[in-house]
Amino acid sequence: MASLDFSGATILVVEDDLALRRRMVSRLEALGAEVTATDTVAATVSETERRTFDFVFLDVHLPDGLGTELLRKKAFPRTTGVIVITALGGVQGAVEAMQLGAVDYLVKPFDISELGVAVERAQAARQAARLGEHRLQTLETEEVFFGGALAGLQAKLEKILEADRRMLTRLPPVLIEGETGTGKTTFARWLHAHGPNADQPLVEVNCSALPETLAESELFGHERGAFTDAKTTRLGLFEGAGGGTLFLDELPSLSPGLQAKVLTAIEDRRIRRVGATKPIAVDVRIVAATNRELKELVAEGLFREDLYHRLDLFRLTVPPLRERGEDLLKLAERIVERLCRRHRLPARTITPVGHRRLLAYHWPGNVRELAHEIERAIVFEDGPELAFPQLGPGGEQTGGPTPAKLGWFNPAYDFNGFSLESAIDRFVEIAMQRANGNVSAAGRLLGVPRDYIRYRLYGPRGRRPGMKDEGEGEEPDHNRE
Repeated sequence: MASLDFSGATILVVEDDLALRRRMVSRLEALGAEVTATDTVAATVSETERRTFDFVFLDVHLPDGLGTELLRKKAFPRTTGVIVITALGGVQGAVEAMQLGAVDYLVKPFDISELGVAVERAQAARQAARLGEHRLQTLETEEVFFGGALAGLQAKLEKILEADRRMLTRLPPVLIEGETGTGKTTFARWLHAHGPNADQPLVEVNCSALPETLAESELFGHERGAFTDAKTTRLGLFEGAGGGTLFLDELPSLSPGLQAKVLTAIEDRRIRRVGATKPIAVDVRIVAATNRELKELVAEGLFREDLYHRLDLFRLTVPPLRERGEDLLKLAERIVERLCRRHRLPARTITPVGHRRLLAYHWPGNVRELAHEIERAIVFEDGPELAFPQLGPGGEQTGGPTPAKLGWFNPAYDFNGFSLESAIDRFVEIAMQRANGNVSAAGRLLGVPRDYIRYRLYGPRGRRPGMKDEGEGEEPDHNRE
């Protein structure tokens, strides 16, 4: 303990036991701290209104009330590390205090030498909170480019925020679907940063990276002795995100049993740690993401249907980059600016040839791949302009379609002899193929009535073999707008 030095730190000791209070003050002053002591709620309020402390040791039971009420009433700023003191058997009160913002607790009777260690832990928690605050500020100011192609997605996000501002707490879950690399994490961060819980934690979890044997403990926590290596009680990420947002990326990677526990957490706002006998209340907004349609996974028996319906209240679908048209170029320019600032390089521009190559490429990796290719070009291409030669003469990098395959999707396509009627017929044929011959589904893909599809395909001849109406061959989609 001799190495501990809290010189310059201001500490408030709130304890009604005179002998213990004097011992605590003596020990903390010996470690270099400036210490103030109180023994009631009223005296503590008076002190906190007069000055701000770096740390507070707060007894739960005081002569004129509960110390936890001071936390509930936010008597201490977020920058103050509060350490709760509770009697043996009062751990539940300490847990409640930590849910209200305390960073640690001590159980009476405790060794006076533990004070220094408790302050060190509180200091680490304050530093982590400061880093988290910086990260949240970064998220709040992070610019997300929507463009015309994502106008519908932006409108849905705004509607969710309107509902959130009315509710303020107990926010319903949000489901984000989209191919790998489309920016699902970015939109989850944007939603959190602009919502009513923006000043609370945002915890991101890649469910596919959680080992099956540790996933439950990681998400829901565990009690001391719950299993062989559980030497201490550990809070799970649901508790860690309390009051804020828990982003569960690739949620279908969790086992059916854990999916059931996630459903319970959403519906009951309660979780149970591994090895615990009582549930713990949590108030956390769940944002789930997947690169596959959950409806398909339910049909294949790979995802719980009840959890799917619970997540399907607010559903966002992020379109792939290849469907965003010329918005891709505006996005690329913004990424170029950002990466040049990050690498402290002079500003670069994209040549017309570079534009054509960007538009011609298929982008199976979506925005993530686009950012990678731009960064590679910035690092390896000489000169003030970027042409992306790695994408090939027309953007036909390995794995992507050639200009010939793109046809009139290719920006360099020669429109001499082009027929719009034939192009429309081709669109309809493609939509029918993707809809497995379902006329209504093809109409929804193209945003037109099914009668229009009938007319384009069959004119006055009517139905032909293999053509399906709504209800034939697949269930109707009642979730469409």
